[in-house]
Amino acid sequence: MKWFWVALLVISSLSLLIVLLRNRNSLEALRRFALHLILAALALYAVNYSGLLSGWEIPLNVTTVGTVMVLGLPGVALIAGLKAVLF
Repeated sequence: MKWFWVALLVISSLSLLIVLLRNRNSLEALRRFALHLILAALALYAVNYSGLLSGWEIPLNVTTVGTVMVLGLPGVALIAGLKAVLF
């Protein structure tokens, strides 16, 4: 039964990849998504290790990177404010 689910995952992943590579607009959206993801992670990394927030560290996880990816630099301020209020 386990092999069935693994095979289904592989087949569906390959099908999705084929669809994404065929359509030119989806490839551009995928590039834009990757660029925003990388810039969000770099922004959080820079804030953590620049000493801007002394004594605090914003974790690099899916939630924080996703927030910064959607909201941009105000997302970093939002996460820092939440950390100040909650912890």
